[in-house]
Amino acid sequence: MVAPLLNDTFLRACLRQSTDYTPLWLMRQAGRYLPEYNATRARAGSFMGLATQPDFATEVTLQPLERYALDAAILFSDILTVPDAMGLGLSFAAGEGPRFARPLRDEAAVAALQVPDMDKLRYVFDAVRSIRKALNGRVPLIGFSGSPWTLACYMVEGAGSDDYRLVKTMLYSRPDLMHRILQINADAVAAYLNAQIDAGAQAVMLFDSWGGVLEHRAFAQFSLAYTQRVVSQLQREAGGQRVPCIVFTKGGGLWLEQIAATGADVVGLDWTCDLGQARRRVDDRVALQGNLDPMVLFASPEAVAAEARAVLDSFGSPRRADGRLGGHIFNLGHGINQHTPPEHVQALVETVHAHSRSLRQAG
Repeated sequence: MVAPLLNDTFLRACLRQSTDYTPLWLMRQAGRYLPEYNATRARAGSFMGLATQPDFATEVTLQPLERYALDAAILFSDILTVPDAMGLGLSFAAGEGPRFARPLRDEAAVAALQVPDMDKLRYVFDAVRSIRKALNGRVPLIGFSGSPWTLACYMVEGAGSDDYRLVKTMLYSRPDLMHRILQINADAVAAYLNAQIDAGAQAVMLFDSWGGVLEHRAFAQFSLAYTQRVVSQLQREAGGQRVPCIVFTKGGGLWLEQIAATGADVVGLDWTCDLGQARRRVDDRVALQGNLDPMVLFASPEAVAAEARAVLDSFGSPRRADGRLGGHIFNLGHGINQHTPPEHVQALVETVHAHSRSLRQAG
């Protein structure tokens, strides 16, 4: 028996329904800025030890909710679980980012690529079930995946990159190979997110972390088209409830209208966008998520509060003069930095909830 949801503010905002205040969650909210996370990671032995053991994944997912009045939990996992299940050999060296032992560098490797058996990702779905049970209806649970393009960047480069030379060389010189990778990635990501929904995820998010590095025509062909392929395959209801889909392209503000037309319920924005202008551009056809610069959290709590109020003021009252509702989920413009003082996050949460309530009363 699934516990009834006690706080559905996040889900309501995703669907542009009336809320008493603006809901808030943070990308990477379960992470290295929290001492309790670091203690659990030490017990688990490694990052993948955390991510692949449902008990540990559940523990760290809930840690930020014990500290802060956040309005959603997000599954603790990694965006590269899907290519790992494809047999590319994911590893995390101490102090380094992810690395693949068998990157896609030639025609034979691309030809051999297949949508993985979702059973190889059972640990993720077990974690979703475990987290839903542990949340006991406190807040909704967000599932997620990397976008087809972002996964392809890692799969071809073999690790993170500063210039994307290898993946862009393939894109321009062998677009046929690039499209094959992206088609398989899109179908794998859709199956992966649907399995998360089946396991209990109440919303899903697609992280197109590297979409913003593409030239504008290339973005449409190699990122946006495959994001749309994922969104079109998603389950949009579970247990009689709508399952919102969030799409976040870092550096994607230029293409806001096109991203909003993918069928997503929510478009995430980084801090380079004017939130009020973005709202006018999409005319409240979708909800917006964002978009505080994560570096603001290194300023004083008073400065954090002032910047948070400025973001909320930019969006304005959800209810428009014509009576229609817009939706806003407060978040950072990218993941929280590992050196962030935890007490500054408290100032952010309190300010967002209090100021957004006052905006509704004034409106």
